[in-house]
Amino acid sequence: MTQGIIAKLDEATANRIAAGEVVERPAAVVKELVENALDAGATQIDVVVEEAGAALIMVDDDGKGMVKGDLGLCVERHATSKIRSGAGHDALLGIKSLGFRGEALPSIGAVAKLAITSRHSDEPHAWKLEVAAGRPQQAQPASRSRGTRVEVRDLFYAVPARRKFLKSPRSENSAILDIMRRFAMAEPNIGFALQIDGRKALQLPAEPQGPDGHRNRMGRIMGREFVDNACAIDVARDGMRLEGFASLPTYDRGTSQNQYLFVNGRQVRDRQLSGMLRGAYSDLIAKDRHPAVVLFLDVAPDQLDVNVHPAKTEVRFAEAQQVRGLIVGGIRHALLEEGSRASSTVASAALHAMQPHGQRPHASMPLRPSQGMRQAAMAWQAPAPNDFDQQHGHEPLGYSVPGAVADGELAPDDGGPQLPLGLARAQLHETYILAQTKDGIVLVDQHAAHERLVLMELQEALAGRSMPSQNLLVPEIISMPQDRVLSLLSHDEELQSMGLYVESFGDDAVAVRAVPAQLVRGNIAQLVQDLAEECEELGHAASLKERLELVAATMACHGSVRSGRRLNGEEMNSLLRQMEATPFSGQCNHGRPTYVELKLADIEKLFGRR
Repeated sequence: MTQGIIAKLDEATANRIAAGEVVERPAAVVKELVENALDAGATQIDVVVEEAGAALIMVDDDGKGMVKGDLGLCVERHATSKIRSGAGHDALLGIKSLGFRGEALPSIGAVAKLAITSRHSDEPHAWKLEVAAGRPQQAQPASRSRGTRVEVRDLFYAVPARRKFLKSPRSENSAILDIMRRFAMAEPNIGFALQIDGRKALQLPAEPQGPDGHRNRMGRIMGREFVDNACAIDVARDGMRLEGFASLPTYDRGTSQNQYLFVNGRQVRDRQLSGMLRGAYSDLIAKDRHPAVVLFLDVAPDQLDVNVHPAKTEVRFAEAQQVRGLIVGGIRHALLEEGSRASSTVASAALHAMQPHGQRPHASMPLRPSQGMRQAAMAWQAPAPNDFDQQHGHEPLGYSVPGAVADGELAPDDGGPQLPLGLARAQLHETYILAQTKDGIVLVDQHAAHERLVLMELQEALAGRSMPSQNLLVPEIISMPQDRVLSLLSHDEELQSMGLYVESFGDDAVAVRAVPAQLVRGNIAQLVQDLAEECEELGHAASLKERLELVAATMACHGSVRSGRRLNGEEMNSLLRQMEATPFSGQCNHGRPTYVELKLADIEKLFGRR
């Protein structure tokens, strides 16, 4: 009889294989241990790391601790205080704790030297348990006032091959710091401290309960700049709630590293949620840019499956569409409330660009003007018109260009009407509108600004199914490759809903019969060519709503005031007033800022007047 080739692995080997799923790197160890501390009700959690976690990871908390019997059980696989056997599948759909599998401590003990010291209030003293290569020793009496301290030494000493796959100490320490920051964001009323190789990497005292405490914690972790350029979110629907902060579209980043998502207090890195976030910022931010967000989603535990990934960083929702509606709608509504506000970093970047770079002041020139120099400069700044100017009709310094607005039309200083974007003073290079506000100036990109206005009109008409269309007296024939013709015509229904009627004109051309009324004066040929390219890229993977949004964005770009077109004063001021009344007008459809506002105080600093 042929002998079988399947053999059961010994317990030590099986444990090390299982540990590979849970203990991927030192940061994973920190995550599991801190989650246990939070589940134990800790109010202060201190973490010490040496040699990027390879030599030591120590997590110390002031939670409720463990009695001697639980201390021995906690290092056995699938022993947990979070769920109970016999509850069936329902037990895994009602999880409220961060941990639940009972795998973390035995997995760590299988690949490292583990020591746990803990004291429960019912015990007369603490107990210490040591585990080496998966083998627990006898618990011994120890000295400790309360809570638990877990020490992990020589990580992966039992599986030395795993150490070869660790990244550089800098990368591993960075991952640990990121994990700790995420915990601190989710639990502002708990104190966190992280020490790396003897230096303090993170020191966050517990904040008071409430919005102010949460905002303070966000400011200390994300920076005040983020808090100042983010809108608060607090919406509830269908038994779910979304809270947190989302950045203004013009406060964007090159990567998604500044996106922190939490579900029922659990930090997650979920593609499904990331996709919802992209949907919330569609047509508000460039495709290669990312918003900064800190969002906390709370759903009923029985509507959430957290038993998806060994690291518990992915989740599944019973009602994913309702979650998407809450996230996309909540963020869009919060951004809508901000109106035309652009991030303060836009002005900061502009001021920085105005500073002279790479130039050293002349040796005889003081870094700050003297009082005498100031007085001389003030006397020169506004000279009265001389006889030559008066005789020859020359404008004195400070004249207005054609199409500008007179000084008297500005809002008076005595509490008159306020205009956030001011009144137009001039058009520069037939591209930029210069406006004067009560306390500064505003520079507007006329094409980018009008592009946003046209898009909002198109979206509003589309939502109300009232997209006006205008027939062309003579159909416009546009040639293009045959495959592109087919791609364009495959989206015929969406194009018609947007007011654009296109039909085949042979194999390699289309005839445009009607266009949206807002775009009748635009470059129709270029518009249709661009739409054909986008339809070819879209295929049929995108949803109808997403396709319509892309079509509207392309139409808006072609229907807006182009750079190089000269505007008169009335046109410029009309554009400014529309911007003030239009949501999201602080950025164009591609995520670029539509205007830069500079305060008078900042301008004065540029010229050394402050």
